[in-house]
Amino acid sequence: MNYIAIIPARYASTRFPGKPLAMLGDKTVIRRVYEQVTKCISDTYVATDDERIYDHVLSWGGKVVMTRSDHKSGTDRIEEAMEKIEATGKHFDVVVNIQGDEPFIQPTQIESVCKCFDDPATEIATLGIKFGNNWQAVQNPNSPKIAVDNKGFAMYFSRSVIPYCRGKEQETWADNFPYLKHIGMYAYRREVLREVTRLPQSSLELAESLEQLRWLQNGYKIKVGETQYETIGIDTPEDLEKANALINSK
Repeated sequence: MNYIAIIPARYASTRFPGKPLAMLGDKTVIRRVYEQVTKCISDTYVATDDERIYDHVLSWGGKVVMTRSDHKSGTDRIEEAMEKIEATGKHFDVVVNIQGDEPFIQPTQIESVCKCFDDPATEIATLGIKFGNNWQAVQNPNSPKIAVDNKGFAMYFSRSVIPYCRGKEQETWADNFPYLKHIGMYAYRREVLREVTRLPQSSLELAESLEQLRWLQNGYKIKVGETQYETIGIDTPEDLEKANALINSK
């Protein structure tokens, strides 16, 4: 199986403009993400719409693709990047979508997503981590929950608490069911990525504001790998301060 990793990176951000080029220790956020990913996938590219990010990645020898600025999602940006990479004669079986604001991503997380494609039924793969008995965390609508079948394929993603534990006091639900938190890393078979970027938004997606529901509602099989590592994203300048404190403490 031939894998490629694409890291979408935009300069514009409502909460943190210029985030990819922000310094985290002695390196930028985007460089730290890139170097973590290349520990397990050598064919890694940044996909950006900004010349400052483009030039920065080239400056330290990274691979980067310039894309349009009008994409509505990172998935669409990845598809354009793949078309440009394939135009050079390269071919890949699986495309791994890495968030550009997660500099602490673990190679084992990426390996877990890639391993999902050992199952030929897998069309898309993602990650989940057990909440444990933290009921407060389970209730957080910003932490989508996954219901999976007995073969590890997603049945549904929801911001609500699923499943409902009938006959149990709500504060004990996390003690009675192994709730699974969704971690937003995705990988796609190459032809599936092309297909899903052409799908219109679905009713479930619009209701929950979760893009992966568009794929489920259209019948795609999403395999869920499990990880033991929580992701640490950089969404705001405050997050960057905390991340710098973490690095400086090591």
